[in-house]
Formats: sequence, C-alpha cells, structure tokens
Amino acid sequence: MNKRPWLRPVFVVVMIVGWLAVGGVGGQTFGVLSSVQKNENSAFLPASAQSTEAAAIHAKFVPSDSVPGLFVITDASAGADLPAIQSWVDKVVNEPLAGDTAARTVGDILTNTPTAVPSQDGQAVLVVFSVKADLFRATSGGTSVAQIFADTVRSSWASEGLAKPGYLTGAAGIVADLVNAFAGIEGILLLVALVVVLVILLIVYRSPVLPFLVLATAMIALTGAIILVYALAKNGVITLNGQSQGIMFILVVGATTDYALLLVSRYREELLHHESPYIAMAVAWRRSLEPIAASAGTVILGLLVLLLSDLKSNASLGPAGAIGIAAALLAALTLLPALLLMGGKRARGVFWPMRPLYLGDGDDGQSTDAVERRAGVWGKISRTVDARPRIIWVGSVALLAVMATGLLGLKADGLGEKDVFLTQTESIEGFTVLQDHFAAGATSPVQIIVDQNKADGALAAVKAVPGIDAAYLLTPAVVQGAPAGTGSQSPIVVNGQVEIDAVTAKAASTRDAQQVVSTIREALKNQAPEALVGGQAAEALDTRLTTDRDIKVIIPVILLVIFIVLSFLLRALVAPALIVGANILSFAASLGVSSLVFDHVFHFPGMDPATPLLAFVFLVALGVDYSIFLMSRTREESLRYGTRAGVRRSLAVTGGVITSAGLVLAATFAALGVLPLIFLAQIAFIVGFGVLVDTFIVRSLLVPGLIADVDRASWWPWAGAFKD
Repeated sequence: MNKRPWLRPVFVVVMIVGWLAVGGVGGQTFGVLSSVQKNENSAFLPASAQSTEAAAIHAKFVPSDSVPGLFVITDASAGADLPAIQSWVDKVVNEPLAGDTAARTVGDILTNTPTAVPSQDGQAVLVVFSVKADLFRATSGGTSVAQIFADTVRSSWASEGLAKPGYLTGAAGIVADLVNAFAGIEGILLLVALVVVLVILLIVYRSPVLPFLVLATAMIALTGAIILVYALAKNGVITLNGQSQGIMFILVVGATTDYALLLVSRYREELLHHESPYIAMAVAWRRSLEPIAASAGTVILGLLVLLLSDLKSNASLGPAGAIGIAAALLAALTLLPALLLMGGKRARGVFWPMRPLYLGDGDDGQSTDAVERRAGVWGKISRTVDARPRIIWVGSVALLAVMATGLLGLKADGLGEKDVFLTQTESIEGFTVLQDHFAAGATSPVQIIVDQNKADGALAAVKAVPGIDAAYLLTPAVVQGAPAGTGSQSPIVVNGQVEIDAVTAKAASTRDAQQVVSTIREALKNQAPEALVGGQAAEALDTRLTTDRDIKVIIPVILLVIFIVLSFLLRALVAPALIVGANILSFAASLGVSSLVFDHVFHFPGMDPATPLLAFVFLVALGVDYSIFLMSRTREESLRYGTRAGVRRSLAVTGGVITSAGLVLAATFAALGVLPLIFLAQIAFIVGFGVLVDTFIVRSLLVPGLIADVDRASWWPWAGAFKD
C-alpha cells in the first residue's frame, strides 16, 4: 500500500461495507435468538446422570411424559367454590392457546383431563395441568409453548371473575417465569450495558465521536456472533439457555471495548511520532496485535475448556462465548481501524477536540522520566512501585489474603428452583400457597426404578427415609390419576423392573428435597444397589454433583492453558507463573468478599454450585488480560531499557488505558444485574468486583512489584536477552 496509496481508502471502504453486510444479516437474527433457548435442568444433564437414566426408563412406564403445571387457588371454600372452579377448568381446557400458530387448545397439549382437587383444610383448590413434555419444550411462532400455555391459563383465570387469587406454579409456571425474565433481554441488557459504556468512553476520550465508533464496532461484532450461535443452537449443535445468551452479549460488548481501548491508545501514541494516520495505525496495529490476540486467545481457550463440562449448559456456553470473543477480536482489528481512518489524512479528527499533534522526528522526550511526567498520576504510581517493590507486592498479597478469608463462610450448595428469582413472581407466590395447603412433593414425586424381585425391600427402605411422606408402587390406576393405594392392581412391570414413587414432605424444587434424594440413594445401596433414583429433585441434585465434578476438572485445565499462553507471549516461565499465582489469589479475594456481601448485605439464600466455576472462568481468563496488556508492553520496554525501567515505563504508559478497560468490563458485567435472577446477579457482582481488584491491585501494584523485585530473573530461562 506504500507503493499504491490509493489502495488505502479502498481498503477502508471495503472493510466497512463488509462488516455492515454482516450487521445487516445478524440484525435479522437478533430478536429470535431466545426462540432456540432451553431452560430446564433436564435439558442439560449428561446421559450418564442417574436421573437421566431413570427418566428414560420412566418414559416406558408412563409413555406420555408430562410437565406439571400446578394452578392453585387460595381463599377458596371446597364446598362453595369448587363447582365454579371446576366449571372454569372445563372451560379453559377448550380455550385456544393465545398466539399458537398450530391453532391448538389448552386440552390439545395435555396428557389427561385436569380436575379441581380441594385441600384437606378446605381453604385451597389445586388443578394439575399435565403438559406433554415434547410440546412443552417446543416453540410456536418464535414463542415457547410453555410461555403460551402459561399466558393462556393465567389470562383465562383473570377474566373469569371469581375474585379468588390463583397462581400457576410447578415446573410449567417456573419455566414460564424464567422465559419472562429473559424476554426482551436483547433490548434491556444491551441498552443498560451500552449506556454505561458510552458514559465511561465519553469521560475517557473526551470526544463526541470516538465513543460511538467503538460502540458501533461492538454492536456489529455482536451481530456477527449471533449469526453463528443461532445457527448452532437451531441445529442442535449447542444447547443455549437465557443465562448463556446474556453472558455472551456482555462478553462481546466488554471485550470489544477493551480491545478498542488498547488499540486506540496505541494509535494515539503513534500519531505523536508519525504524521500520516495510515502509518501511525499500521505501527499501532502491529504493536497491539500480539497483546490483543493473546488476550482474546486466553479467553477463547478458557471458554472452550468448558467443553469438558458434563453439564450441557456450561459446555454450550463455552463455544457461544468463544464465538463472541472471536467476533470481538476480528471487529476490533479490522472494522475499528477502518472507522478510525475514514477521514484519510484528516483522520485525527475522530479525536476532536483532543486531537493528538504530530511532534516531529526530533522529539526526544523518550526518557523514562519524560514518559512518567506525561503519564501524570500513573507516572507517580510507577515511581512509587519502583522505589519500594517488595513492600508493594507483599502488602498487596496480605490485603488479598485478608479479603479471601470470606471463603470460610462460602455457601455454594445450590439454590432451590423457588430461590432463583430476585423479585417475587407468580410461580413463587403459588409455590408458597401450595406448601401451606397441600403435600408439597405429591405433584412431582421421586421416581425409583428397581428390579421387581427387590421391590418390597426397596419400598420399605424408601418409606423409612426421613422427609418421605408416602411411597407406593406405580400401578395402572395411579397412572390414570387414582389415589395411591386404591384398588388391588399389580404394579406395572417393564423388563423385569417396577417403579416406586415417593412423595417428599418438601417440594421437589427445594434443596431439602435434594437431600432426601441423596438419602434414598444411600438407603438403597444395600437393598437394591442397581436402583435408579430420578425425578425433579434428583435432576437438581445431579446438576449439583455434576458441577462439583466439573470444578475439579476445568479449573486446573484453565490454569494450565493460561500459563502456556503467557509463556509463549512473554517467552519466559517465571513471569507467567507469578501472574497465574497473582490471579488465583485475586479470584480467592473476590469470591471471599462476594460471599460476605451475599450473606450480610443482599441476604441471598445461597449460591448455585456453577457460580464459582463460571466466575472463575470469566474472572481469571478476563482478569489476566490486564496483566497481558501490561506485561507485553513491559517486555517490549525491558528489551530496550532493562526490566526495572521497563516496568516503570509500561505501568506509566498503560495505566490509564488498562484502568479504563477494567472500568468498562466491570460496568458491562454489572449490567447483568438488571435481570431478576440471583445466579446472574451473583456472577455480575463477582466478576465486576473481581475485575476492579485485578485492575487496581493486581495489575497496578502486585504484578509490577513482583516483576520489579525479581528483576531480570522474571524472564528466565531466556533472561539473557534483557539488559541488567
């Protein structure tokens, strides 16, 4: 292009037009990504999970598998109100599903005809809508059948005029409320994230133009990621849920902005030394490529390690997030430079009114002192770290260790389904009413598959488990809806096996019910060791156990991947080991403080076991970015000026941009808090707070202090290339 300068503007135009085409295609997919979501636990468990195996055999006992929708009416008299409620039930069964493109009625998607059943205390009435499982998980006109069913039943009751509070709960109600929580996620989440990022960029750049070029790059990168993720989810290659979608959006916006900040900062720096914006961009691009690519590569590889997870929700988040980061990398290195060079020779105008001036070839302000003077407050910090590196890093380690003591009170043993929401929902209100008036576990019993010749002993063992209200063999009469124990029918036998249904005292969606399942499994080890225990509570327990296994496998692999990437980037072994250790300590400190905040400030009921795992993946993979940005510049400067001077210069030069990047990433993750789910609120806080810890303690004090104290030995075993 130096020989053919006319190619430069052509390249800029082609690049912008190409990305706009991607944005046009991706924009059409933008609003329908939620139509390929799956949000039930059963959709994510591995085939080897005991509850998954039990569900497969249970389907042979009850071929028309169903999802319970429990509609509970309170303040209802069994004598006076029951006829009117049953009349409504008969009516709603024949009502068309609102918005269903197949023109089905409520009854068309049910496995049997529902009946109004009064509670024993005579103060409530329960209607069990058994929705066909395959239809429940399907979509119609871009909307889930689960949501259509819930909306139809709820609106029908509201218009009935019986003046009695009615609540749709159970699995159908909870899933419908989950879908509602993620409805419009594309708009709400992005709006909050983009507004926050825009404000920060306006403060950082002090330009009315540049922030919008960065945000445009982020949005177009997101549309490119959506095209691939939608295609993969639609064709069943990955299983996408609402949480994964929200996290992917945040990753793309945050990562694109971070890479943009680093590139723009280096471009502004090079404009001081090169009159041509094209040459300045070429130099900035070459010198930014390695740290940005290493940063993105670390996050991509870290996310892809999630493919080792036995939970499909985690495994699918890996490629979805990796696609998002790859799109962010590609857009930041191609689209953004083209946008910055739109003005040609007058491209400095994008920085207006703070346009960087060309200082000329004679500029000699390259001494370390001169660099620190220009850096302002970060120059003072770099001098302080250089003066007392050991005190700085030891003090930082001590502070992080104190913060990590909060881990002693960490409670990550899981959340019941009724504890997933931050706000009150109809399904949770109904859940409370159901517990007050009915046997909580009757509508979703524990299902035990056992050999026929061991049925009596297994049944006795299950009945003896604390927390079990009743247990009975599954008979044809029970399948048809008759109360357990009525009649004298023999149990259903399939391939020499029978099913025992056990009713828990607590609802299947609670952590107490999970503990009962665990006790049942232990009790059956002697009576029937080959027995399979399934059902809703068992699925929740298996999800937790699978996550525990994932933590033991995934975390060591991610640390190894990060160490390898850093070793290649820095051409050293000591510095990467120090950085990895610092980031482990940073994560422990962030999780420790978060645990205290969740317990004593927000009073959350607990933490999902997957929360620490995903927080580790995001925080360590993303947090190491700032050490990569710092250390890649440190290596560049150390080769010319020596390690101590290299640390001073790199900390002074990168301090402002890395701090801005950290604030942007923390703010974008904080945007997840607008969604009314405890899981995402906890992820948002841990990662957001952790990024700030990485930005202001690890990258600003701990890592520079360590490298300065270890000095040239940091680059072992290739330290010979560096000056003393």
